[in-house]
Amino acid sequence: MSESSSHLPPLRDVIREYGLRAEKSLGQNFLLDQNITDKIVRLSGPKMDGVNAVEIGPGPGGLTRAILASKASQLVAVEFDPRAVTALQGLVDVYGAERFEIVQGDALGIDPCDLVPAPRAILSNLPYNISTVLLLKWLTQIREDVTCYAFLSLMFQKEVADRILAQPSSKTYGRLSVMAQWLCDVKRLFDLPPSAFTPPPKVKSSVLHFVPKNLDAGQPRFETMEKILAAAFGQRRKMIRGSLSDYAAEIEQVGIDPTLRAEDVPVCEYVRLAQAFES
Repeated sequence: MSESSSHLPPLRDVIREYGLRAEKSLGQNFLLDQNITDKIVRLSGPKMDGVNAVEIGPGPGGLTRAILASKASQLVAVEFDPRAVTALQGLVDVYGAERFEIVQGDALGIDPCDLVPAPRAILSNLPYNISTVLLLKWLTQIREDVTCYAFLSLMFQKEVADRILAQPSSKTYGRLSVMAQWLCDVKRLFDLPPSAFTPPPKVKSSVLHFVPKNLDAGQPRFETMEKILAAAFGQRRKMIRGSLSDYAAEIEQVGIDPTLRAEDVPVCEYVRLAQAFES
């Protein structure tokens, strides 16, 4: 614990003082165990040194405190809930406005690249109701500029995390698996039980770590991959000669077995298919 953080009030006192009852409509489940939030930052590794961090949905500031206690150069927190914005002001007083800034607003309409310079990273206990939308938004940015983010350490419902990490020929392998694994090296840092949160959600959670890949030139556009994957997994029980009939010539060109189902086609083959379509 840093000297600065040792003077901070307990998070439960902050919640009580500012009336921060978690709102289901905002996807709020607060993570108050400082051992866990410290672990998220610690497992993000040496990439924390000198990084400019963005946190989405800090709530009462559990993960916020851990980031500020790290070697990150600065932190900008994006918070929709005005109660939490007020509660977080105490951290600005302790760490200074140059080190920590709070932006009140909807994360769906805010570009983290506008908030801090590179090298930048996103660390977040994501609001579960918008987690996949946010991830796809950030993956779009990574496709356009691999240097946009040094890494992302993000918490999801375990079910969503399992889909992101799923391998071909599994029932959880799908569009999200392909898009994430195409653009990033993804690993699971650890899982969390519902009891780690206040209030406890009805599901387990997982923290995933994403590092953008330096891909070869000639990668397909994000939109092309999305279109192909939507067609393939929209009818996942069909063979791809049926679900991807609009791409029959490209399937033959790249030598993909047309009798495979969408869940049996590996990431690299979807990339080749999209490249063939664009050529």
